[in-house]
This record gives sequence, structure tokens and C-alpha cells, in this order.
Amino acid sequence: MSKTEEIVGKRMVYIYENGWCYELYVKNATTIDYRIHSGIVGGRWVKDQQVFLVHLVRGIYGISWTEPTGTDVSLTINLDEMRTHGTIFFPNWVAEDPQKTVCFQNHHIALMQQYRDAGPTYPKLLIDEFADIRLIEDVGIDNDAAISCAPQDLAKDDHVLLVVGAPQPS
Repeated sequence: MSKTEEIVGKRMVYIYENGWCYELYVKNATTIDYRIHSGIVGGRWVKDQQVFLVHLVRGIYGISWTEPTGTDVSLTINLDEMRTHGTIFFPNWVAEDPQKTVCFQNHHIALMQQYRDAGPTYPKLLIDEFADIRLIEDVGIDNDAAISCAPQDLAKDDHVLLVVGAPQPS
């Protein structure tokens, strides 16, 4: 059994102490998909982001990656305690105008790289926060349907809306 087998195939929703809500799907041992429901880049979503995934100790995993925007992310996930710790290093251009990144990134990778290369990169905006995991579900490995639309396009009956605190249909 792979040491990362426990987390691969899991989709989770977590809310940082600062109120930002993120959704992450560990698609396989080297790839994630994610949606950002709220925060400075709320509304952004990404598929097939290459990552480094490691097993630290029982129930605890580290995932790190660099986005085409130049944003670096390091996330520690504690499945047993339903907690995460995330450190996000936003380049200055993202901190100054985060709306430039609010899109389905996969359709705009060349543009994100162009913004990244134009900068400015420094000073970086460092976000260092703990989060509570509100939902963990096993949706299987390489499930392209696990995250398949923008956060704002979720169907009103999608149970993720219940987790993120969106208004409920009447």
C-alpha cells in the first residue's frame, strides 16, 4: 500500500480562520483540482495542478505546488483532526490585483504566466492560516467530475453549498 493512498481520491472543503473557503480534490499522487469559494481570489478554479504529495505520519500529509501565477502553496492536511495548515505566498502582482486570477485557470495559463513574468513579484503577500475541514469524501481517483465547474456555478442542491454556508434554496 502506498503511503499516500489514504488521501488520494479525497475531496475536502476547508475554511481558514480568516474566513476563506477552499475546496481541494486529491486527484492522484501527483495532481489536484481545486476551487476557491471565498477570499481574495474567490471564484477561481483549477484542474490538473501538478503537486508534490508526501505522507508525513499517520493521517498527516503535505502537499505543495507552484502555480502558473507564481503563487507558491504549502498545505499540511491532518485527516484525523480535520484540520489543515496552509501557507500561501502570493506574488505582489496578485496581491495588488487578485481579480486577474479569478477564472478557470486552465483556459488562461499563458495569460497567468504573462502576468507572472511582468510582475512585480515582491514583496510577496504571505498568508499563514489554520483551517477546519468541514467535509471529506472519497470520490475516487482521477474523477474529472469531482470538481467540474466554477464555485459560483454549483447546482443549488450540491451538498458542497451546505458546507460553505451558501444560501439554501427555499
